[in-house]
Amino acid sequence: MKSSFTKQFIANTLALFCGWLVLSGRYDNFHLVLGFTASCGVAWLNTGFPHSPFQQFPWGRMVLYGPWLFLRIVESSLHLTKLILNPSLPIKPRLITYRSQLKHPGAIVVLGNSVTLTPGTITVEINDNTFLVHAIDEAAGKDLTTGRMERRIARVFQEDTNL
Repeated sequence: MKSSFTKQFIANTLALFCGWLVLSGRYDNFHLVLGFTASCGVAWLNTGFPHSPFQQFPWGRMVLYGPWLFLRIVESSLHLTKLILNPSLPIKPRLITYRSQLKHPGAIVVLGNSVTLTPGTITVEINDNTFLVHAIDEAAGKDLTTGRMERRIARVFQEDTNL
């Protein structure tokens, strides 16, 4: 049990410290020590919990979702650019209520964040798996209303993909 905690603690500390290095951009002694100390503290507080969200989150499969989401963001950005550059500005803002079948809390958060990251849409509220989403036009909310985004996230979290 003790060695399992130690291995997990070291892995968490290294992962957090690598994230610190990438995000901080400061490599002097003070910031390196500060980053390592903070990483150790956060890892110590989060290691060994039986239901830690870090242990249940599918980080490996999430890497496969990232490129797909990036393409949706680019696609939506181009669509939004066309709307903005059109002299008649053909926007038809709407609120979409969408009931998700996702069960994992992480999957619900990823869906809400993915909608918000996609230009032209923003998650306004999530309540009991029901999403209230503002979309600038019908096409902007298409990935959500067709279930396309939810099916991708369900695969990441290995949930039933009969959505």
